[in-house]
Amino acid sequence: MKTITTDALIIGAGLAGLRVALACQAQGQQATVLSLVPAKRSHSSAAQGGMQASLGNSVKSQGDDETAHFIDTVKGSDWGCDQTVARMFAHVAPKAVRQSAEWGVPWSRIKAGPRQAVINGKTTTIKEAVQTHGLIHARDFGGTKHWRTCYTSDGTGHSLLYAMDNKAIAAGIEVHERVEALQLIHDGQRCQGAIVRDLVSGELIAYLAKTTTICSGGYGRLWSASTNALICEGTGTSMALETGLVPIGNPEAVQFHPTAIVPAGILVTEGCRGDGGVLRDVDGHRFMPDYEPEKKELASRDVVSRRMTEHMRTGKGVKSPYGEHLWLDITQLGAAHIDKNLREVKDICNNFLGIDPAKDWIPVRPTQHYSMGGIRTNEKGEAYGLAGLFAVGEAACWDLHGFNRLGGNSLAETVVGGMIIGEHVAAAAKQTDAPEEAVAVPHWHAVAAEIDALLQAEQGNDPYDLREQMEQIMMDKVGIFRTGTELEQAVVELEQLQRQASELKLHNRTRHSNPELVEALRVRKMLKLAVAVAKGALARTESRGAHAREDYPQRNDNEWLKRTMVHWRNDAAELSYEAIDISKMELPPGFRGYGEDNTIAHPDSAVRLAQVEQWQQQYPDATEQERQQALMPYELPTLLSQPNQRRGVGK
Repeated sequence: MKTITTDALIIGAGLAGLRVALACQAQGQQATVLSLVPAKRSHSSAAQGGMQASLGNSVKSQGDDETAHFIDTVKGSDWGCDQTVARMFAHVAPKAVRQSAEWGVPWSRIKAGPRQAVINGKTTTIKEAVQTHGLIHARDFGGTKHWRTCYTSDGTGHSLLYAMDNKAIAAGIEVHERVEALQLIHDGQRCQGAIVRDLVSGELIAYLAKTTTICSGGYGRLWSASTNALICEGTGTSMALETGLVPIGNPEAVQFHPTAIVPAGILVTEGCRGDGGVLRDVDGHRFMPDYEPEKKELASRDVVSRRMTEHMRTGKGVKSPYGEHLWLDITQLGAAHIDKNLREVKDICNNFLGIDPAKDWIPVRPTQHYSMGGIRTNEKGEAYGLAGLFAVGEAACWDLHGFNRLGGNSLAETVVGGMIIGEHVAAAAKQTDAPEEAVAVPHWHAVAAEIDALLQAEQGNDPYDLREQMEQIMMDKVGIFRTGTELEQAVVELEQLQRQASELKLHNRTRHSNPELVEALRVRKMLKLAVAVAKGALARTESRGAHAREDYPQRNDNEWLKRTMVHWRNDAAELSYEAIDISKMELPPGFRGYGEDNTIAHPDSAVRLAQVEQWQQQYPDATEQERQQALMPYELPTLLSQPNQRRGVGK
């Protein structure tokens, strides 16, 4: 058994993984990063529109601060998020943007003076102050009170990832590419690394580590149509689930993005609508003001996606050989704006649709985009159930997003979560003894035996066929709108596929460079995760954020203000729930502001709201720090806890 020893093992080389590695390396802990692909090809590079941080520089950002960002995030989550995590995140986000600028990210900057912008379909003149010239700019995104999304044209993830990876290279961090973690090494109490397969040679290697951090992204590829990269299969999350010790939080919380192009399913950024783009139907009618007269196209993503689907159901969709779609119209922005600020969108439209978005409308429809659920962790990023295991980014349910993520908050979470949790990972590595090789032996043999069995089986099912069936079930029955009948069918069918996956037959019997073997190993993990998603969705008999039950259209705080927890035990998904304590909320549940308020309120909401208001009336002159300490205290690593500075404010 070949072994490699390190202090901090990080599975995933996207922004979250690299940022954790840099935090560990800065504290003298050796970090080793594993990646399916070269780091600069990680899915973080696909993030286009930007990351939210309340810098408050531009004229449309004036008045923005951590509190406004926090409130937007909580409302966006439909009160499903961890409010302490949301507070920590909003506080650190400005620091993350400024640090990345120091590391070389070429943020788009403010140019002083008047400029033309499209707001609510009308060309408007905005005048930026001379004092802000050269400061980091921000654009508008859905569900936010202020323009807060910092951006580098529409290649923000690309810019951030390249800067972060270059920083990791300069720090001497080892990134082992084209390897796949298949099983966590643990003794039932503590995680001590992972069994990893070299995708080229087929060799199995035991990576022993004091801490293990999963940053492997989301599970969008459970669905047949997704904006996610092909590597976003959720296998890192499922690997934790397979321990039987670590739960998945809120797996049913899945976001569908309004504007994926048809038929390719590639995302065009929310920045298109933030910069003034509008949605039109088969008649060319701009329909979003009919549904959401206040926020229109810039309502929260879950809301826009549902409105688009509802509108197509009325017969207003555009027929095409690839199914119905609607139009995204950014022609009014003009070629100059698109060439400068939406250049990736232009390339995507040119290369995949053969159209010029400065002249032609873009065919779009809602498509699976983001997994709010994942490995359940506490505020420090520590996974429930297994010491020494951490998770960051989309692989985790740190629970920043609850049941709907705001645009720009995911890219920000990768960096901010990496900064905060990276400090805790490094501290844990310092306090932990190096693991013994013996603990890895049974795990290595278990993975080796599974591979041997797959390569030797003379009978069994086709892994590609099982995966195709799974993707279609998820698309048809665990989609943007859900019903009990369809979800019951999905659970039955997925559980049947999961059982069938225990017997697979491969045509390719080679141990090295064998895509069929890779598919067989992954589909077993993916099916477990798919069962967890469907069972969680079936059990949650309410509608909250992106989880929209047509048979239970109300948000039911009285019965469902809690997180779904799924363990994998006895080869089945086992559900339990974790209460969300209203008495500790800074922002008690209320009306989100879209459509009619059909919430079934929890009686504690009014009690907590009265407590918060009474405190504010009693201490009108309290500082922000005093208010925070009284209503919902939180702790950050010392170097991240300092107040943020803003032009002319100073907090």
